This record gives sequence, C-alpha cells and structure tokens, in this order.
Amino acid sequence: MNSIVKISRMLVRTKTVTALSLLATAMLFVNDLSAQAVVPVNPATPILANRETSPRLDQAQAGEHQLMPVLRWAEAGRPAVAAIKDYTALMTKQENINGELQGAQIMELKVRHQPFSVYLKFRYPQAVLGREAIYVAGANNNKLIAHGVGIEKAFGTQFLDPEGIIAMRGNKYPITKTGMLNLVDELVTVGALDTKYGECEVNYIKDAKYDERPCTIIDVTHPIPRKTFRFHKARIVVDNELNMPVMYQAFDWPKEGEKPVLLEGYTYQKIKINVGLTDKDFEHTNSSYGYRESVK
Repeated sequence: MNSIVKISRMLVRTKTVTALSLLATAMLFVNDLSAQAVVPVNPATPILANRETSPRLDQAQAGEHQLMPVLRWAEAGRPAVAAIKDYTALMTKQENINGELQGAQIMELKVRHQPFSVYLKFRYPQAVLGREAIYVAGANNNKLIAHGVGIEKAFGTQFLDPEGIIAMRGNKYPITKTGMLNLVDELVTVGALDTKYGECEVNYIKDAKYDERPCTIIDVTHPIPRKTFRFHKARIVVDNELNMPVMYQAFDWPKEGEKPVLLEGYTYQKIKINVGLTDKDFEHTNSSYGYRESVK
C-alpha cells in the first residue's frame, strides 16, 4: 500500500483502516498476460503441460456457449464448497482501483461459513505488517473490527461499516465478499451474464501445478471490447483435489501496442479445510491478536 504523509491527526485517524476491508486476493506468480504482475514473496508459477480437455471441464457441445461447461462445473461444485465448515489459507490480492494498479497485499486468512466469519492478518507489504481485521455476520452490529500498525495503532480498535467510505478506501470489494465460496458465486454471476452474448473463447490447461498442487487452468477471452463484458481476459485456477477455485485474475483490454492491464487478482495458498475454527478465532479480544482498546 502506498505510503501517505500524515499531516494532521485527522488524516492519521482516517488512514488507520484504509486497506483493512478486503476480499480476497492477488498474484504470487508472473502471469504471461501482463508485465505488471507483482511477485512479492515465494512465487508459485504454474507448470504448464498439454492443452487438453480437462477431466472436470468438458469442451462446449455443438451450438453451446463456450462458457457453459465452466458454469456447470461452478454450479455443481458449489454445494461441496459451501459444506466446508471452515478453512485457513494465505491470501493475496491485487486490484486496479480507478485506473491505478495497487500493490499486492498478502494476508493470513481464516474463514468460517456459518455464521460467515473472516479474520485477516497482513503479512505484506512491510508498511502494513501486523494489521488485523475481523468480520462476523450478525455480530458486533455487523461492523468490521480493525486496527492499524505503527503510529496508526495509537487509535486502538476501530468498529467500521464494512461498506463505508473508510473501510472501502483502497479496496474493490468489502470484507463480506472474502473467500472461495464468494469467488464461486461471483464466477457464476459473471459467467451467466456472459453466456447471453457471443465473442467468447475458452481454453483449458490440463495437468498444471499451482502452489505445488495439481490444478486445471481455465482461460477465458473476449477478443473484442464490449460494454457488456467486464474483462478482456480472465484466468481461473482450479485445485483438482479440492475442486475449488484457488486463483482468479482478470485483465482489461490493452491500448494499442501495450499488454493487458490487471483489473483484479486473488489467490489462495496453503489451504487447510475443516480445521475446527471457533468463536475465539473471530473475537478481537483473542489474546493472540494485536487489538487494543479504542481511544475514547
């Protein structure tokens, strides 16, 4: 996150939670679609093999929209993702906000599906190392609970509207949209809209590896810019064993002579499912967390 000169107490207070309401997340490998990809730590570059039909994602049938196999996979797999009680992961996000590509951010992530709960702790970049954010649906007046680091920590624990101006500053989506289940739902929504139109190419990369795990890569391309499409190119990485999307990237149409520009990227690595997370994992009073009392 860009460093901001704090010229007054008010600006410092406003900046406390600039980047604490998050979705999930960005890029840990250099994608061949864009030279702007950031690889902050431990890149996990996909090892591409042959471009064959995926064992889970068949090619579209004659006369069928190219995205229909992807839609069927997402819809059929959603119940299994929703049935996961909880999981932990290392999440990375990188987003283009108002035409400006933000730096990648890496966070420790805990997610519980019922009630929907999120805990985030920043690990990168250094300027936000140690920041934390918690959201539990139906608890804490549905507020995001966050605290900053460095001079920002002096302002203690902050209770924020997760979709408010302060919490959303520097973020494309609210913390309520975090997680792989939300990613599946977004893929279904966007895919369903795209199937109403043509001009779509879908390719599968079988036997790839991401984060040292077998995966299938889905590349979606809209060759011609249309207002009806949200992106020019998108890449989805599906973990073959978990049958869940663990990476999503979308790119804008490039200007003449330039490469596609990243719109948003989110990755989930080191995933552990059904680890037995409890209410304590989503309480800011947890002694292992770095929260402190709010300034009155």
